[in-house]
Amino acid sequence: MSVAGRLPAMLQNLSLPVIAAPMFTVSYPELVIAQCKAGIVGSFPALNAREPEGLDQWLVQINEELGSYRQAHPGAVVGPLAVNQIIHTSNVRLEQDVQTCIRHKVPILITSLRAPVREIVDAVHAYGGIILHDVINLRHAQKAIDAGVDGLILVAAGAGGHAGMLSPMALVGETRRRFAGPLVLSGSIVTGDAILAAQAMGADLAYIGTRFIASQEAHASEEYKASLLASTAADIIYSNLFSGVHGNYVRESIVRAGLDPDNLGAGDKGLMNFTQGGSKAKAWKDIWGAGQGVGQIDDLPKTAQIVRRLKQEYTAARVRLGQLP
Repeated sequence: MSVAGRLPAMLQNLSLPVIAAPMFTVSYPELVIAQCKAGIVGSFPALNAREPEGLDQWLVQINEELGSYRQAHPGAVVGPLAVNQIIHTSNVRLEQDVQTCIRHKVPILITSLRAPVREIVDAVHAYGGIILHDVINLRHAQKAIDAGVDGLILVAAGAGGHAGMLSPMALVGETRRRFAGPLVLSGSIVTGDAILAAQAMGADLAYIGTRFIASQEAHASEEYKASLLASTAADIIYSNLFSGVHGNYVRESIVRAGLDPDNLGAGDKGLMNFTQGGSKAKAWKDIWGAGQGVGQIDDLPKTAQIVRRLKQEYTAARVRLGQLP
């Protein structure tokens, strides 16, 4: 099946085959709007809106601003919106937040930490939306496939925040053998070259987070952004201490918190709790998530500039590969 044949229409006409990852405490409306205006999928976690009413207000704001932009720029490529929903028993807002997304007909739901139930899948499909689900291994991928999701986001080794340990080559290769639908690859993708590499492996789109933290619109502290410019892959620590689920974090933030990044204890997955809008919400504020691609980030431009650069790199990489003997 061709790439176009397996991609939903809303993912076929992007300015670049990229979905911006939804990042806790970072992806707020300003960043999401900039991503969509740049022609890629913009996203945010529903729980970033600290109250359920806030999610409704954010969706109104984003849709109104994107609608005005389309009217003022006829013919412009505007990417669709995606909202991340945590499918976890402690997320007491899940049902209400999903209903809010359904009422606004959010084009894409990104589900994570357990596959969505059939009722959610059917409700999103009823208005023409799609569901993409985060997975870190083949077992999780099969559960999501059985649940009826439209596509899989493969969170491979090196991805920022919650991430798996499998090589992207292994994870994409094994998943593609049993799933013909859309695959999105996450893990250290910060350049146009890496976007093309993801497609060469068998993925359809790239999932990019850390590069957008280092942007003007990102809702991150100046210290957080500066740490990304100063870090390399060796400064990213993989631990489950902070949320109960393994993830990648910036060494500097762990030191700032008074901890020894080389001697972190183990977290308890059973204590993972989203009742207050996040699993150990303070950890997401004080402990900074980032992927291993940080060593290739050295500036803090606007989101539009980042996407333009990615497009130039992606095009140049395609030309370069076409010249190989």
